Amino acid sequence: MDSLTLAQIDQVIEQENIVCVYLYTPICGTCQLAGRMLEIVNELFPHITFCKTDINYMPERAIEWSIESVPCLLVFRNGKLEKKIYAFHSVPYLYETIKSFL
Repeated sequence: MDSLTLAQIDQVIEQENIVCVYLYTPICGTCQLAGRMLEIVNELFPHITFCKTDINYMPERAIEWSIESVPCLLVFRNGKLEKKIYAFHSVPYLYETIKSFL
């Protein structure tokens, strides 16, 4: 999962059909665990674009997207924010949730 800048994320969201954007902070322990879970899910969906970014570097976008906490996974479909996931229950949960957008 690549770390992208805000401009890169905007470009990917515009160009790709389904995009999963993982928002985290580096000092968040739960974010580290969620990131490892997403790496597994990323391998299961090679045709879906997964990317990540440190939310500290995009506070205005956090407001725009109404981010309540991290970790957070944003699922975009056709450029539109479809879902925000805050509770990363398990890899199977994430798999099924993302699969529902196909």
